[in-house]
Amino acid sequence: MVKVLKLHSFYDNIKNGPGKDQYEPAHFNIVRIEDMLFTLEAPLNYRRRSYYKISLVKGSSTIHYPGHRIVIGEAALVFTNPLMPYDWERNEEKQEGYVCIFTEDFLPGTSLRDLPAFRFAENTVVELQQENFGKFEALIIRMDDELRSDYLYRSELIRSLLTELIFEAQKMVPATVSPQAGSNASERLAVSFMRLLEREMNMDVSYRKPCLLSPADYAGRLAVHVNYLNKVLKEITGQTTTQLINARILSEATVLLKNTKLMVSEIAWALGFSHPNHFSSFIKKQTGLNPKTFRNSK
Repeated sequence: MVKVLKLHSFYDNIKNGPGKDQYEPAHFNIVRIEDMLFTLEAPLNYRRRSYYKISLVKGSSTIHYPGHRIVIGEAALVFTNPLMPYDWERNEEKQEGYVCIFTEDFLPGTSLRDLPAFRFAENTVVELQQENFGKFEALIIRMDDELRSDYLYRSELIRSLLTELIFEAQKMVPATVSPQAGSNASERLAVSFMRLLEREMNMDVSYRKPCLLSPADYAGRLAVHVNYLNKVLKEITGQTTTQLINARILSEATVLLKNTKLMVSEIAWALGFSHPNHFSSFIKKQTGLNPKTFRNSK
């Protein structure tokens, strides 16, 4: 339904980028932002990618997510994952830094999507001071040096450095929901709910209606009472089960309305609404606009 950009689409916008269309499953590369082609006056276009990116950037820009945006003032680390639709707007022509691009197979055994920096849109941008920027730049330069070397175990060393970068940045991100093995039962339940919600609402999996629609549906699948699930989520995330479900539906609806030519009735069906009028009422309540007006709004 929503186009997912593949690796070759990333390299299509790189000066002197690789010309091949096939890439190894465990792919990793570093690209200088100065070598990337972009325009300042591009229309907003949410897209998912089939790969992860960690960008170390200098220069004013804005990351747009369905429902909100984050402005980068001077320098930041930016984390993006394959499930998170976004668009990146450059506010000024001068941009410097690096992009680490890699597939999930490059870091096997690491639950990247469970880390706050990759899972929650509000945590994907880590603002940096000059001293922090230098620390992360040094790690990326080391990875780039190894990438160009003929060291037999260079991939293993790069994985180690990439993991160090991720978890050094993770120290600077609030631990909204922790998936670690030592977490208590409430935290594990919250993580299970968020995973289930993401799987149900990911419209790129197939053109099908989600089968879990209400808090009771999710509670039943997780084998807990709906009141207990709501209590746990409220304590850990600060939001109720209904609020979390509605926020995720709105995020997906925003992408479908603004990035596809599907009729409102088709989007309503895809998101589990039994009637288009119910979907229209939902969008109106959440945004103050009907679906058609919301689709055409900035």
